[in-house]
Amino acid sequence: MVQTHLIVRSKLAKLADRQAFDDWYRLERLCDSMKGFRVQRGWTSWSRTNPLVHFAVCQFSSADEAEAALDSPEFVELVAEFDRVWGTRVTRTREIFETAREFTASE
Repeated sequence: MVQTHLIVRSKLAKLADRQAFDDWYRLERLCDSMKGFRVQRGWTSWSRTNPLVHFAVCQFSSADEAEAALDSPEFVELVAEFDRVWGTRVTRTREIFETAREFTASE
């Protein structure tokens, strides 16, 4: 089964904003992001390679559902709210990925 993930990569301008960003994302952003989207599950991560980089991953049942989420009025509102709160202190990119192959360590 092909899995589809929307991955949002955010990069903070200053490390001093990391805790505030993490708190905001956990307490506000995740709840807002789940409303109106048919997300199966999601998670967030901080890069160990670059501590300024945060990833939010949402798993969808299909690429069509992920694309519909990005094209929705709710998403436009989420982007506007993100920009209002973080402005130029955080840059971000969004990509939709489909799993090409899944493997285990025993393969």
